[in-house]
Amino acid sequence: MAGTVTSVGMVAAAAALTLALAASTSTAVAGQRASGAADGAALAAADAASGAATGVPCERAADVASATDAAMIDCEVDGLVATVTVSARVGPITASARARAGPPPS
Repeated sequence: MAGTVTSVGMVAAAAALTLALAASTSTAVAGQRASGAADGAALAAADAASGAATGVPCERAADVASATDAAMIDCEVDGLVATVTVSARVGPITASARARAGPPPS
């Protein structure tokens, strides 16, 4: 009987650890997706601001963000520099990220 109780306890501990690792992995995936979407959206906005691509910078950023299943939260264009904030959802977890693109500061 004592062996059964120990075995059940070990299985329960392993299951709890697996769930905790799955949750932390989902958080990391959501963060990486948001970061990639923000990078792409900021680059698209900066290209439009510089004339390298056609369109309105923040509209281009929103298009790129939505293509990566992310939502654009904020977009600011100052000259040739674009700063974009997006959020991405993976399962129950939502992550946001901010990216800047443009020429390097002088």
